[in-house]
Amino acid sequence: MTGPTGVGIGWRPEIAGFVAELPGLRFVEVVAESVPATGPLPVGLAALRERGVTVVPHGVRLSLGGAEPVDPARVAQLAAVARLVDAPLVSEHIAFVRAGGLEAGHLLPLPRTREAVDAVCANVDRAQAQLPVPIALEPVAALFDWPDDELDEAAFLTEILDRTGALLLLDVANVYANARNRGTDPIALLDRLPLERVAYAHVAGGAEHGGFYHDTHTDPVPAEVLDLLGELCARHRPPALLLERDGHYPPAATLRAELDALAAAAGFPVVT
Repeated sequence: MTGPTGVGIGWRPEIAGFVAELPGLRFVEVVAESVPATGPLPVGLAALRERGVTVVPHGVRLSLGGAEPVDPARVAQLAAVARLVDAPLVSEHIAFVRAGGLEAGHLLPLPRTREAVDAVCANVDRAQAQLPVPIALEPVAALFDWPDDELDEAAFLTEILDRTGALLLLDVANVYANARNRGTDPIALLDRLPLERVAYAHVAGGAEHGGFYHDTHTDPVPAEVLDLLGELCARHRPPALLLERDGHYPPAATLRAELDALAAAAGFPVVT
């Protein structure tokens, strides 16, 4: 079983009809927690699977970066969805979403400390012991850095990947957002990441509010993110690219144009 290839899109019920009509679509990503572990699959997602489109479950609630051990029941649900869709891999975030029994409702960034590295690695190991397929880890967009950081982003991420053997889900929009908000060079980060570990890449839109660039998933993909995608592909082209959209869906022609722009940046066949 191989991983995703080509250009894909995040599957959402609101755009299921649009996604179903994309003739060259190779893969989709579905929020794992939105799929019942025992099935059945949503009709539109089941139809894609039947025509051979790869489906990648994308978790948002494991809290791999939490200080507490990852919940085995949540990992079991992710594993069940992976089996249900015959996924080649799953993905989750290097982040925490709960602490002390409280739910944040958001993917929160970790302090880049060695203690945090240990916590993430322990939870990834616990998850991998239950999962039937490899896991790809996604660094999140962050509006702030913790004051007790000990490692920079590249060193933090590389140590986690090296110790766990996990793959990398590289969100190009997150790289851009973090660099813009920190006043750093996104290309310098790309040059220090283990790009050979990238299983696939995310691309999404965003907007500036209150002096910060927010990774919204509801705005158009800016030219700067597409340029950064080109820089990534010049260094190591990911096997697959995924467009993330999570609301304020534009007309079909606009979505098609964004997918075509991703394909052009990476030299992939168009999906539309």
